[in-house]
Amino acid sequence: MQKEIKSCQNCKKDFTIETDDFSFYEKIKVPPPTFCPECRLQRRFSARNERTLYHRVCELCKKQIISMYSKDKSFPVYCHDCWWGDKWNPIDFRINYDFEKTFFSQFKKLLDKTPRPALIISNAKNCDYCNYFADGKACYLCFGSIDVENCLYGSPYESKYCVDTYLARESEYCYECIDCEKLSHSIFSQECSNSLDLVYCFDCKNCQDCIGCVGLRGQKYNIFNKTYTREEYLDKKDKLLLDTKEGLEKIKKEFLKLKATIPHKFAVELQCKNVSGNNIIQSKNVHECFDVKRCDDQKYCIRMIDGKDVYDANYCEFMELCYEYLGFWKTNQTKFSNTCGDSNELTYSDFCSGSHDLFACIGLRSKQYCILNKQYTKEEYEALVPKIIEHMNDMPYVDKKGRIYKYGEFFPSELSPFSYNETIAQEYFPLTKEEALKEGYSWKEKEERNYQIDIKNEDIPNNIKEVDDSIINKVIECEHKGKCNEQCTEAFKIIPDELSFYKRMNLPIPHLCPNCRHYNRLKQRNPLKLWHRHCMKEGCANEFETSYSPDRPEIIYCERCYNQEVY
Repeated sequence: MQKEIKSCQNCKKDFTIETDDFSFYEKIKVPPPTFCPECRLQRRFSARNERTLYHRVCELCKKQIISMYSKDKSFPVYCHDCWWGDKWNPIDFRINYDFEKTFFSQFKKLLDKTPRPALIISNAKNCDYCNYFADGKACYLCFGSIDVENCLYGSPYESKYCVDTYLARESEYCYECIDCEKLSHSIFSQECSNSLDLVYCFDCKNCQDCIGCVGLRGQKYNIFNKTYTREEYLDKKDKLLLDTKEGLEKIKKEFLKLKATIPHKFAVELQCKNVSGNNIIQSKNVHECFDVKRCDDQKYCIRMIDGKDVYDANYCEFMELCYEYLGFWKTNQTKFSNTCGDSNELTYSDFCSGSHDLFACIGLRSKQYCILNKQYTKEEYEALVPKIIEHMNDMPYVDKKGRIYKYGEFFPSELSPFSYNETIAQEYFPLTKEEALKEGYSWKEKEERNYQIDIKNEDIPNNIKEVDDSIINKVIECEHKGKCNEQCTEAFKIIPDELSFYKRMNLPIPHLCPNCRHYNRLKQRNPLKLWHRHCMKEGCANEFETSYSPDRPEIIYCERCYNQEVY
């Protein structure tokens, strides 16, 4: 089919469905979307809560647990051991399909009564406050992380002793580092790799002992891109007072001035062919994708590794022929589903594993040919599914805003088990309470916090040398005081491992709570959006798609001009 321009039924803006897009939809036998790519992403994100945690009781074993679900949810919540145990059977919550009711209203009925796991966590030791987390030990408040040890407050991968990082991979002893790989003993750095002892650096590779530097390759003993002898460097480093909040702020100010004068590459791409987006590694035929690695023939995907023939998917590993899918691993030919693993041929399913041929199921394990958690024979299943798809089109679900959901749409946000401000949608598409309610989302009011502030923000010690163990577990006031729109907790505590890290790294105590620090890191990254721009190098006529918007102050070059300038 020829490309087609459609109007998004959510935001009312036009979007284009290309010829290749139609080919993909035909391959997986789904109709073209009625929501634009950005609204589809927001809708999926409104179904995932990573960071908002609550104390509650497991409704099977009655133990106190940490959960991503608050106490007011309609469905039971089980701890990890109970949910994966054999003391209950998801089949017991089955529903007979009713052709007199809309499909999504029936799914909502199943959702409201089927138990859900308190957290998504596997093979972890001493990581009780982590979520969407696997293969780790001794971590605290880490989210979306794999294979990490002794990490705190962030989203590291394959790393050790990292605090407040976002997508830091194969790193150790790093603090406030973003989109970095193979770093050691580095702080406040972004898009750096294979380097040691960096402070406030951006786009530095194979460097050592650099402060406030941008775009360096194979350098050492640099301050604001000026090279010194080792002795000169160490003398100047001591005078910069890196162990104080004021000293770090001064470096940050000068660093940002320098950063604005040095060209940036239009996108981070490494060993790629025919791609568009940002942070794309070893991939080909990948378009409008962000933070993907070893992927082929994909579009509108974010945070994915080892995917092929996938559209509109996030937080996935080892996927093939999937569409409108939210987060997990080893799932093929799966559509409109959430957090399913080691499975094939799933449609409109949620938290299922080790299964195949499921339609509208929740929490099933090692099952096949089930609909709304009810078991059918292969012949019955294959006869009933087409009738349900036809019924979804003949009797579509209509949400409170009048948006129509036929077969081919992800779950309506009304069905999300979370309020909008509990989810990652609030991180990437922030709304005020009034805006969220106007758009038809629910909103979670802040719960009462019964604590007294022990240390006012203005009284936080300036230097870590002024801090002793008495600060542990004291209630410290967040600088934002709950007045931001960043899920601010208003106060925070310092735990023993955290204090040890600050002392080892000679870092001052932070002034923001973990949530506000997380939002601050997100603000430093480019948005998940592309603009068509021209290379800013005088005389160059190259054009490209970039996540740097035209109103940004950075100097943006095409790859050729960037390589000539930086390498």
